[in-house]
Amino acid sequence: MPMRLIVGLGNPGRDYIPTRHNAGYRWLERCALSLGVSMQPDAKCFGLVGSGQDTQSVHLLMPQTFMNVSGKSVGAFMRFYKIAPEDLLVVHDELDLLPGEARLKQGGGHGGHNGLKDIINVLGTQQFWRLRLGIGHPGHRDAVADWVLSSPRADESALIEDAMARSLALLPQLLQGDFPAAMRELHTQPKR
Repeated sequence: MPMRLIVGLGNPGRDYIPTRHNAGYRWLERCALSLGVSMQPDAKCFGLVGSGQDTQSVHLLMPQTFMNVSGKSVGAFMRFYKIAPEDLLVVHDELDLLPGEARLKQGGGHGGHNGLKDIINVLGTQQFWRLRLGIGHPGHRDAVADWVLSSPRADESALIEDAMARSLALLPQLLQGDFPAAMRELHTQPKR
């Protein structure tokens, strides 16, 4: 089944652009660029929206609601376009993966990620796809909020960018919904 909606998670505003939490936004911006899609404000979906034609029509969404209420935007978009959860890919930062790692999976919990938590609550299901971009963990849960809202070090940033590039190279498989092939390629990358 072709992918119908790709969502990049992040926080709107200039101050948040370089933060670890905005890895999903940065990935989606590169995706839009590679598909030749222009992202435009859409008030009814509370986000920036773009649509493109590849092998199938795909919608791109960057919620502008702030991370903790991402579900408001995603839910509105999916209801309007009648998109099923299994046709959704959410791209987000992942504390439980090291910088430079990227993993695809369907379903599962939110792992403390407030954007995912809100999407799960709004959709009433966990059965959507996720592209998890590793940002590493600060080592203690009390440090997580400051960690995700700060910029990665230069070496971490280079690793995150590499993971984005490797996962974006799989866009044709992702758009076609060929997740097994994309997962094989992404998950068998050589370890650093």
